[in-house]
Amino acid sequence: MELTRMSATYFLLAVAAVVAIVMLMVIHARLRRRNSAKLRQRFGPEYERAVQEHGSARRAEAQLADRERRMERINIRPLAPVECEHFTNQWNSLQLRFVDSPKGSVSEADDLIVLLMQTRGYPMSSFEQRAADISVDHPLVVSNYRTAHAIASRLQQEEVSTEDLRKAMIHYRALFDEMVHVSPGSALKEAA
Repeated sequence: MELTRMSATYFLLAVAAVVAIVMLMVIHARLRRRNSAKLRQRFGPEYERAVQEHGSARRAEAQLADRERRMERINIRPLAPVECEHFTNQWNSLQLRFVDSPKGSVSEADDLIVLLMQTRGYPMSSFEQRAADISVDHPLVVSNYRTAHAIASRLQQEEVSTEDLRKAMIHYRALFDEMVHVSPGSALKEAA
C-alpha cells in the first residue's frame, strides 16, 4: 500500500511538472507573438526588410530589439527653432539649385542629412548603422534614406538619370521633413 501511495505521488508530481512545462511553453509562445507584433507595428516595412535580410523572424527581431536598446542609450534631441530654420533654409536653397545642378544637389542633400543627424545627436558611423539608428525613431522613412543614398552613391561610378536624381531628392525630402519637424519617437506615437 505504501508503495502505491509513493507511486501515485510521483505520478502526480510528474503530471504537475509536465503541466507546468506546457504552461511555460504556452506563456513563452504568447510573449514571443506579442513581441513580434509589437516590433512589426513599430518598425513597419523595416521589420519585413530585416526578416528578409536576416533570413528569419527570430534573428530579425533580435536585431531590431538591439537597435532599440542601442538608441535608448543615445540622446537624440529635437532641433532648436533657429536650427530648424537654418536647416530648412539650406534645404530650400539646394532644392532650388537642383534644376541647374541635379547631381550636385543630390550630393549636397546626402551631406545635409548627415549634418542634420549629427546635429540631432545621432552617432556618425557607417551608412548602414546610420540607417539602422534612424529606423528606430523614423521607421516609415528609413527606406527613403536607403533609396536616396543608393542613388547618391552611384553618382561617382556611373551615369544616373535625371529622373533617378529627382527621385533621390524626393526621398531625401521625406526624411528631411520628418527629422527637422518631428521629435524622436513622436512619429511612432502618431502612427499608433
